[in-house]
Amino acid sequence: MAIYITRGNYSDHAFKGMLHHPEDRHDAVAKMFEAAGGKLVDYYITMGEYDFMVVSEFPNGVDALTALVVAAGTGGVRTLNTVAAYTTADAKKAESKARKIAAGFKPAGG
Repeated sequence: MAIYITRGNYSDHAFKGMLHHPEDRHDAVAKMFEAAGGKLVDYYITMGEYDFMVVSEFPNGVDALTALVVAAGTGGVRTLNTVAAYTTADAKKAESKARKIAAGFKPAGG
């Protein structure tokens, strides 16, 4: 499963609703991710540029995108920023593979 890190902001509508009816969004997001084919790993409320950060696992980018479309399309969040994340073991595998490929690759202008 691929790992994704998503940062985002709640909409004004969401903040107003949470002010009047405080809630923990963890279970609702976990259920939505499962319906899209993935898994919620962690959900954090953050301070600064973004209001929250979510770490998730999905088998592919289409399933991850499905969850993002639901989150953005239902009006509770805005300014979503998602990146794929890799373990250091995955990076080592990529580096080893890249080393083999780089030997025969001619760079631009080279």
